[in-house]
Amino acid sequence: MPSVAVKLYSVFFKFLLKHRLQNRIQTRPDDFDPFGVTSRPEETIVAANPLFDDDGVATKDIHIDPFTSLSIRIFLPESALSPPEPSVKSRPRRPDLNSPSVSDSARPSPNGSPFHSSRRNSYGNAAAVNTLKAEPRRSSYGFSNDVEGLNLMAGVGAGVYRGYSPANSAKKSRKLPVILQFHGGGWVSGSNDSVANDCFCRRIAKLCDVIVLAVGYRLAPENRYPAAFEDGLKVLNWLGKQANLANLSMGGATELKKTDNRHIVDTFGASMVEPWLAAHGDPSRCVLLGVSCGANIADYVARKAVEAGKLLEPVKVVAQVLMYPFFVGSVPTHSEIKLANSYFYDKAMCMLAWKLFLPEEEFSLDHPAANPLIPDRQPPLKLMPPTLTVVAEHDWMRDRAIAYSEELRKVNVDAPVMEYKDAVHEFATLDMLLKTPQAQACAEDIAIWVKKYISLRGHEFSY
Repeated sequence: MPSVAVKLYSVFFKFLLKHRLQNRIQTRPDDFDPFGVTSRPEETIVAANPLFDDDGVATKDIHIDPFTSLSIRIFLPESALSPPEPSVKSRPRRPDLNSPSVSDSARPSPNGSPFHSSRRNSYGNAAAVNTLKAEPRRSSYGFSNDVEGLNLMAGVGAGVYRGYSPANSAKKSRKLPVILQFHGGGWVSGSNDSVANDCFCRRIAKLCDVIVLAVGYRLAPENRYPAAFEDGLKVLNWLGKQANLANLSMGGATELKKTDNRHIVDTFGASMVEPWLAAHGDPSRCVLLGVSCGANIADYVARKAVEAGKLLEPVKVVAQVLMYPFFVGSVPTHSEIKLANSYFYDKAMCMLAWKLFLPEEEFSLDHPAANPLIPDRQPPLKLMPPTLTVVAEHDWMRDRAIAYSEELRKVNVDAPVMEYKDAVHEFATLDMLLKTPQAQACAEDIAIWVKKYISLRGHEFSY
């Protein structure tokens, strides 16, 4: 059973959530903002920091749609600054120590230690190591003595931007997979820059060694269905556009190679290329991760990615992670009956959230946004990407999430379920529970599974 502290906090959390939901229901349509909102005033947020702090993750916020409030927060781990690893095929063979071609400096002494002072590189000789050590390391401010930023000059205005900026030699930078993360909050609350979501995304970025794009989608009831789903798909398309623009900006097109200006600019003269993604992002290894109602968005985006196929290139969704998804249905499951009054998000309050999210004329518990098991839903499940489902023992929505995973496995989709005992809904992402051992273990389990599909070295290196 959950601890006494969790039970007490759950009572307080429910009281506040019910009060806020009732206030949203009483809001008049005239008060709605078509531009939308991505955060609530009562939400505790944390500012973006483009420096690599103690945790080794830099962040920045980007507003990507001029017509809506859609935004993203980028989480870049410091591991992106390390040199790219040589491919398995291109690694030189290990020299034979008995061969006369090997110098005496590389031969081990009788006691087993080498004669030279520097340690030999496991992929080659010591010269390669010395070359790497001699290369000046970029500071967190982004500039070395002989390079300029991708879209920021190191001259006059170098002291204005106090954050990481990739070098112009971005083609030689290490490329990391990209995770699109959709936060929870029952459609009406939560944000991509909240303290809890910021902490969770930093943890995922470090454990998985990926770039995390936390999506700040529009909230209900100001923007009902399908606004949040469209925002998720819009970010995926934006990621593909960024990859193509980065290729052009780096001289990938013949016509651009003939000119000195390698920057793609909009009508205002500002660079459209996002430098962090251009230098370090690999959209061909894209993973979708959704938390609670964000899992519904992730599943929708995955379906649209399957339907789009090669039209999304170079973006390729290789897997998705659904953390305690917000699935419901008209026919109640065993857990929906037994755990209807569960911790934090009980069934009655979740029904209020669905009424605020779905248009009145479309409200149904078997709506495609709510129930993944409705018949004749497209595309066929056998085309879905590998799907990891995380469920909690004391979550009334757990059975439907497990049933969805079972349907995926029936058509030979890799769809494991990780169930955590004595856990509640949002046990790994709620602000109060983020520091618990169970939340840390869940993030580590997700990282182990995700690395099977984003590792360039094969599955055996993921564990």
